[in-house]
Amino acid sequence: MIRLRAAAPLLLVLGMLCVLWYGAAVWLNLDQARALADDGASARAIVLATFALDRPLLPAPHQILFELLRSSLFYPPDSPRSLLHHTWVTAETALAGFALALCFGTALALAIVRFRVLDRSLMLWIIASQTVPVLAIAPMVVVVLGNLGFTGLLPKALIAGWLSFFPVTIGMAKGLRSPDPMQRDLLRTYCASEAQVFRLLRLPASIGFLFPSVKLAASLALVGAIVAELPTGAQAGLGARLLTGSYYGQTMQIWAALVMAAMLAMAAIALIDLAQAMLRRQRGGRL
Repeated sequence: MIRLRAAAPLLLVLGMLCVLWYGAAVWLNLDQARALADDGASARAIVLATFALDRPLLPAPHQILFELLRSSLFYPPDSPRSLLHHTWVTAETALAGFALALCFGTALALAIVRFRVLDRSLMLWIIASQTVPVLAIAPMVVVVLGNLGFTGLLPKALIAGWLSFFPVTIGMAKGLRSPDPMQRDLLRTYCASEAQVFRLLRLPASIGFLFPSVKLAASLALVGAIVAELPTGAQAGLGARLLTGSYYGQTMQIWAALVMAAMLAMAAIALIDLAQAMLRRQRGGRL
């Protein structure tokens, strides 16, 4: 009963969203259904036809669910027609970009905190880097790296990493600076070195700031991976799936890819939450 009460707000929002979605599907698909209906068809038949069109302007939720199941279960996972195949390609790119962002962002935050001159000189450029649209730099990255002989995963991972390193850098730098000055002074009275201050004070204090930043970075890495597949002419991936769906007017294919991308992002955040909970338990409930 307690779990049902806790889930009630979420179920209510989902129910309202479904009702609004079906209403929008009727409104947007009504003209197409009316044009395809037989002469003398009743209003009820026309409304029901809006939920069964092959290429609706807005697919109904059950149509998206069926397309999601059909493209995921009815084909072998390694088939180009399988949505799982495209999901794995995008997940691989997002994971590589996220790893690059985590390593580069953490190293950059350490350098900024350790050297004040880097804080004054780099921070503005780090912020300015996020004002450049990723769609503008993606073709340039692909062309430059392609001329250097790097194709495939690396250009897309760099684009995903470019989009996702910013929250890691900012969150880690904020966390490393979060300890109270009195705590740092206390360690210095015990003749603690900079390495010891970092290991005993700065690093533990930064973990609480790092996890929210990592969640945001994981989501941005997925967005960057999908965006990177659009201008690169990729033949596989959720971005390529969205592109081919838009070319041929396959709206259900587009929505199924979008839902799968959302599920992939939720899975990534759930894994990060699990790692955070395990670390919190190891640290005795403190993070």
